[in-house]
Amino acid sequence: MSDNDPKQTSFVLMDSDSVYPDAAAVQKRAQARTGLLDFGVPPLEVPLSVLMRSLAEEASLHRLGRFLASVHIRDLLETRLRLVESWKHWDGLEAEPVQQPIFVTGMPRSGSTFLHKLFSLDSSNRAPRVWEVMYPLRKRQAAHHVKSKIWRAETNLWWFRRLVPQADAVYPMRARDPHECVAIHSYTFLSQEFISCFRIPRYEAFLDKADLTPTYAWEKRFLQYLQSGQAPRRWVLKSPDHVRSLEALWKVFPDAIFIQTHRHPLETLVSSGYHTEILRGMFTSQQNRREIGQREAEIMADNMKRIMRFRDMHPELTDRFIDVRYQELTADPEGTLQKIYKRMGMTVSDDMAALVRRLASTRGRYSSRRNRHPTLNELGLDGRAVEQEFGDYCSRFEVKRQLSDGQMH
Repeated sequence: MSDNDPKQTSFVLMDSDSVYPDAAAVQKRAQARTGLLDFGVPPLEVPLSVLMRSLAEEASLHRLGRFLASVHIRDLLETRLRLVESWKHWDGLEAEPVQQPIFVTGMPRSGSTFLHKLFSLDSSNRAPRVWEVMYPLRKRQAAHHVKSKIWRAETNLWWFRRLVPQADAVYPMRARDPHECVAIHSYTFLSQEFISCFRIPRYEAFLDKADLTPTYAWEKRFLQYLQSGQAPRRWVLKSPDHVRSLEALWKVFPDAIFIQTHRHPLETLVSSGYHTEILRGMFTSQQNRREIGQREAEIMADNMKRIMRFRDMHPELTDRFIDVRYQELTADPEGTLQKIYKRMGMTVSDDMAALVRRLASTRGRYSSRRNRHPTLNELGLDGRAVEQEFGDYCSRFEVKRQLSDGQMH
């Protein structure tokens, strides 16, 4: 959602599943509503057209899903117009330093969200918060403006939890939490966020071939805007999907540090498949667990091959990669963070260590009592075949299985 007038939410993008919506018309409508014309770079006509056509023809959206998708696309377009206009008049934006940002990536459902939160406890670090990614437009003054945006974000998230109560069991999100980079990328319409929420094979194939360098350039400008006028701090950013575009990321952030999280695929696939099922269930009633499971396994295997290939091709970046295993992180968060900081030539302060212990004490496993996770069999997956597919990955990074089939959630 964006900084638009919350009263104006009746816009419908797709009137029926058979209609191919006109992306140009949607752009013109956003321009008319904002009174602005310049969407800036990267160009959005092609990705927006592919996304909208894929939504209309492949996603099997129900009525509520069509409405929610429509509002989200509208808000992204209008906020982008306002951001580009604001950036034109924001002095010194290009000079804002983004130095040695930390990117947390790797295996999904492997503790990266928890680690991102731990990093954000350090006052010398800076993570983009959910509220400021949802409502990024800034005013140079007025603390009440920030409080208003936090309240609006919390309200929207409250409604999200009412619509999808299972979501809190797999990915609890609050307005002040650190947010993923894919949400920033959504403003370019070149983002894995859309693939997480919708079954859109045409768009997914398109995104897989796209050069995401302009998307990361947009992200850098977005971060510069958020920090402008404040004392520079090290950005800590996160998304498992960064593994699909590491060359582009490195091109824009050449001094980046990468933290790769690891967990056994038999543990992550059940959780990842359930997460996808819950998110897509908000927009469609037509889902196939076996199809989801097969896709998750294929994508995950491809992702791990990509990051291993990137690391092999760039031995000069060996010292930039820090590997973190899920078992170690969950068993000893403070000790794991101490090791990471030592690798970066830093130390964890006593105050931060106390905050880490407090957060760790309140962190519980995602609840499964209300919602039973699918089994490997229900996801159409064979455990032995999965272990064989990920054999090189598990061997290289010494990833061991922690839970038995009966314990997996």
